[in-house]
Amino acid sequence: MINLTQIPTHPPKHVDKKETREKTEVLVKRLGELQNMLQAQEKHGVLVIFQGMDGSGKDGATENVFKACHPGGIRAISFKKPTEEEFSHDFLWRIHKNAPPKGMIHIFNRSHYEDILIQRVHKWIDDDHAVKRMQAINALETLLQFDANTLIFKFYLHISFEQQGRELQERIDSPEKNWKYNLNDWKERDFWQDYMRYYEFAINNSIVPWTIVPVDERWYRDYIIASTIVEHLEKLDIRYPTVEIAHK
Repeated sequence: MINLTQIPTHPPKHVDKKETREKTEVLVKRLGELQNMLQAQEKHGVLVIFQGMDGSGKDGATENVFKACHPGGIRAISFKKPTEEEFSHDFLWRIHKNAPPKGMIHIFNRSHYEDILIQRVHKWIDDDHAVKRMQAINALETLLQFDANTLIFKFYLHISFEQQGRELQERIDSPEKNWKYNLNDWKERDFWQDYMRYYEFAINNSIVPWTIVPVDERWYRDYIIASTIVEHLEKLDIRYPTVEIAHK
């Protein structure tokens, strides 16, 4: 069982920053090559899910890890408060229609897990409802894996309470980040322990496993994400398709 309080939010002391950044650049370039082949082959879809507290770096991870990928083969979707149309459907409706087709990488900035996190924290759904939604999430992810040949990566961006405070303060202090400022982000810090408890519920009850990513140092975050994705894509039979040319 995952206990987030027992997992560090910073890199191990023996990890060298400069060396890790160099490794990350190699991995990012390799991911771009694999994405090109993935798009050409159209055999697998890839779904990358980023979940984490405000300030954990979901946008930064998307920008840094996938910067070598061809824009035509990648799509980032940010899930915010559901629209009126989305509210009129089941909670997975907007998720399923944004699942990646074969050959594409889709990145979810937040995801269906919000519906068993913030809704549970604020008592908009009860525990029984959350359990049923967890079952539905597992069913959907299993469906995507076996019926759509989708490779699913789920990353929990593990930030400390102290580092989150520094990140949110930077949105006030840095003019280029003022646009990210949201008073509600500060208010949600009052529910930190509830969020941790419900994140642990989601992580421990998932069929598709999560990768817990320490993010207090962003260079280490990027390395863990890039290395995890490349490692698993390398195990697939991804290659450029060949064309049979008929000779007269």
